[in-house]
Amino acid sequence: MHYLTNLWNALDFGSLGSILLRLCAVFLCLTIHESCHGLAAYALGDPTAKRAHRLSLNPLRHIDWLGLIMMVVAGFGWAKPVPVDPRYFKKPKQGMAITALAGPVSNFLLALVLLLIARGVYLRALVTGQLSETWFSFLLNTASLSVGLGLFNLVPIPPLDGSKVAAVLLPDRAYSWLMRYERFGMLLLLAVISVGIGSNALDSAIRWTFTLLCRLVGFEV
Repeated sequence: MHYLTNLWNALDFGSLGSILLRLCAVFLCLTIHESCHGLAAYALGDPTAKRAHRLSLNPLRHIDWLGLIMMVVAGFGWAKPVPVDPRYFKKPKQGMAITALAGPVSNFLLALVLLLIARGVYLRALVTGQLSETWFSFLLNTASLSVGLGLFNLVPIPPLDGSKVAAVLLPDRAYSWLMRYERFGMLLLLAVISVGIGSNALDSAIRWTFTLLCRLVGFEV
């Protein structure tokens, strides 16, 4: 019993609280991202995601647990890919591009909403003299995470969304080849991340985009 008591007293609940908040932020950003992929495909005539119950705000329908752990620990992760059947689209390449683009766009819109809420919390604190730092930091950090997720997915390396957006410019034969071997792009992506290629450019893009969104809502941080 003394061992259990000592173990309980040794737990850093401040750190545990931070981990839980980060998990909530990841759940929110990934769930919105993946749901919007499915919604875009459904709007274009593809019911595949709907049949797979992926038009849902339940994060458990979208989370890949290994990808979740990686995102919390390393800042890089993934969710379960939303099933899409381009045969339902009138223009398959364009339909795939729009479906892919819906994810990053949803992350930017989510960040905008979170920053609007953060601005409201801050303005209220100026009146009351009380600011919930935990809630305020959660809003800002989740907005930043959402921006980062959106921009990262726009990198034109398969299987990221940016590759499907860029592929709309390819001839049909090259496009078919890219889609056939898309799964091997993950190896290239992991190699790029492991050696840090483009990390400085991505960090700068995240800071610039986050600052721009803050200014759009009239909120300087």
